Amino acid sequence: MNVLLHSCCGPCASACVPRLKEDGHEVVMFFANSNIDTRDEFDKRLAEARKVAAAEGVELVALEYDHEEWLKEVAQGLEQEPEKGKRCAKCFAYNLGKAAAKCAELGLDGYTTSLTVSPHKVSAMIFAAARSCDSGSGFLACDFKKQDGFKKSLERAAALGLYRQSYCGCEFSKR
Repeated sequence: MNVLLHSCCGPCASACVPRLKEDGHEVVMFFANSNIDTRDEFDKRLAEARKVAAAEGVELVALEYDHEEWLKEVAQGLEQEPEKGKRCAKCFAYNLGKAAAKCAELGLDGYTTSLTVSPHKVSAMIFAAARSCDSGSGFLACDFKKQDGFKKSLERAAALGLYRQSYCGCEFSKR
């Protein structure tokens, strides 16, 4: 199966790409993260995703950075929401909607996301967001936390010398 992996960052993807490959999938990484608060931070995270793609021998496709669109489409009116609240659910749906569209555009069999490797993210919330925006592109509900996924992401990120960020990406997650 040819799978598009929405990659929130290089460290998280570093555990997900090998798992998908072990399961027999061909992987294309997809970096669509206009939720990231600054262009500089976006570029740092994209550079780390590129390192993972190169190390794993997979293609990486990236969307242009458009934080203003993200603020308008996702965050507007939800700025005071807590982490794991309505803003996060809407952000997941926004990014996974971009992944579903790119999956269909590329003619791939399905897509998933590296977001579920983080212990700071609720996988059920991510799966619900994917269901809300899936247009039949075949979302694969992979919970990458399982089988020590987060621990493996830390080990792999260290081995690759990846920059590990200290916040989700949006300015509201810095509180």
